[in-house]
Amino acid sequence: QAQLVESGGGLVQAGGSLRLSCVVSGFTLDYAAIGWFRQAPGKEREGVSCITNSGLSIVYEDSVKGRFIISRDNAKNTVYLQMNSLKPGDTATYYCAAVIPGRYCSVYADGYGIWGQGIQVTVSS
Repeated sequence: QAQLVESGGGLVQAGGSLRLSCVVSGFTLDYAAIGWFRQAPGKEREGVSCITNSGLSIVYEDSVKGRFIISRDNAKNTVYLQMNSLKPGDTATYYCAAVIPGRYCSVYADGYGIWGQGIQVTVSS
């Protein structure tokens, strides 16, 4: 059964850093593009970043450019989201999602067929 599990969330002060991990099982990460999404209370889900199966193409949503870094280690079946210079506005539940085949990726949720359960990130001011 295909599954994605996020970890690494928590509470951090503004200006701090967190690294989220998304571990996949039940399918081969080599074939998948992975996206990170987030949803804050009362707001719509928004795309944060994505990375293609090769890792050669990466997309960031404008508000996280220069602060977040997405990367992948296919050997460990894991995709990471390094979040630096965190702001209270980054507070949300973060989800990773997979799309196969993964030659292309998007920060729009359409097409992502496998989703993790989400993990909370809270940034205090």
